Amino acid sequence: MKTVLITGANRGIGLELVKAYAADGFKVIGVCRRANEELSALSNVEVIAGIDVTDKSCLGDLKETMAGRSIDILINNAGFLQRTSFDAIEDELESYRQQFEINTLAPLRVTSALRDCLAVGSKVIIITSRMGSITDNTSGGHFAYRISKSGVNSAGQSLAHELSPSGISVALLHPGYVRTDMTGHTGHIEPSESAALLKARIDELTLASTGVFRHANGEQLPW
Repeated sequence: MKTVLITGANRGIGLELVKAYAADGFKVIGVCRRANEELSALSNVEVIAGIDVTDKSCLGDLKETMAGRSIDILINNAGFLQRTSFDAIEDELESYRQQFEINTLAPLRVTSALRDCLAVGSKVIIITSRMGSITDNTSGGHFAYRISKSGVNSAGQSLAHELSPSGISVALLHPGYVRTDMTGHTGHIEPSESAALLKARIDELTLASTGVFRHANGEQLPW
């Protein structure tokens, strides 16, 4: 049985990915800060709660819990969006820092903590956003979120080069504009639909396509 570990597993896209992989017969490990009733009710899912992906101690706990275990697919899904504007930058610096810690650094830190669980054929997924694309930015705004996602796109590309010699592939995937708490439920598609599309892209990932930046619908996105 293959194992998938998903961060930010208690709601939105993360929760739907948990359900999708469980339904497909995977051993699913859902990682989150706080478990909720819906996640806890999934009897065939292992929940590791109390993990803040920006906290060194928590990452140490996660590493210890997973010691000696194998991960076939690691999905760095935990993310944070908060609106910021150019005019208020001095008042919003803490939001910039928080989005950078969660969106940019956490995927690297989680992957580093779980590196020993990855082997030839494993896949590392970073749920990013096309808002991190510099080429695709035609409207501006959302400074902190855009910066954090551009940063993780760059980090993911470097991670692909870092892990490729070990036979581990990496993908940066945009989930689409999804109706979640993060978007105020104003998106175009439901989390379950996004999860199904993301899963298809993950299934397609190989070493030959490592480092790819793609939309969940399969479209290759510009950096």
